[in-house]
Formats: sequence, structure tokens, C-alpha cells
Amino acid sequence: MAETVNSLEDLGSVVTASQPAAPVHVQKLDAQGRAYATGKRKNAIARVWIKPGNGKITVNGKDFSAFFARPVLQMVLQQPIVAASRKDQYDIVASVAGGGLSGQAGAVRHGISKALTYFEPELRAVLKKGGFLTRDSRVVERKKYGKAKARRSFQFSKR
Repeated sequence: MAETVNSLEDLGSVVTASQPAAPVHVQKLDAQGRAYATGKRKNAIARVWIKPGNGKITVNGKDFSAFFARPVLQMVLQQPIVAASRKDQYDIVASVAGGGLSGQAGAVRHGISKALTYFEPELRAVLKKGGFLTRDSRVVERKKYGKAKARRSFQFSKR
């Protein structure tokens, strides 16, 4: 506040000087050279490890196509890898617990996206633009007393 601004050019220099630097994202790897991330969706929590390999995806000790039998869930799982164009470059090991199959697929997708950004920080812009790094916070609404479900009322009859 000690400076007095007399013209628009002075104002431009004051604003740019006070801007904080953009955060620098660095590679985060463990001792085995893997990137680890936790993904969440509904009540499902997935722990995901990514390492260089030939594209094998394992979920809870099974191949992902055996664990997620529906093609839609397999497609959801592969979305961040396809968006980052890293198909057949990384081996992915995930363990997932809680929730149902669709929540588990979303949790693994979230974990894969975060782990990819930890392994290759330059992929963050592509994954962020695709919306893969945002945790989908929608959960089931709780049931209220005096109601049949969360919002549904009991059937009303006048007589």
C-alpha cells in the first residue's frame, strides 16, 4: 500500500507483481518406481498403483474384464488411459472395496487418473479438462423419519 498508482501502466505492474506463481506438479513415485493414488466414488474406495508395463489392468487379483463383466464399466475404467493416449504403456494394479460395481468402476477410474498425474505431471491438463480428476461427490440421500424413502411420502387416502 506504500506505492501510489498514478496511471494505468503503473496499475498493470502492481497487479502482475502480486500474482502468486503457478503450482509446480512433480512426479511422485515409491521405492519400486510406482505411482500410488486413492480414488473414491459413492461408498467405494480404490487403491491404485501404476508402473511401466504392457497395459495389464488387474482389479482385486483378477483381470479387469473378469471383475467388471459389463462393457460399460470396462469402458469407464479405460477412459483416462485413452484420453491420455497411454494405452498399453502402464500396468495397473487396483484393489477396491465398498459400494456396488458402478461405484467401484468410478473409484478405480478416479484412482487411475490421479496416479497418472503423479507418474506424468504433464498429463494433468488433459485429465483435468476431461473431468477425470474431479471426485464425484454424489452419494445416496439418507432416509428421513415419517417418509417411505428419502423424500417419498406414504400413500395418502382421504377415506
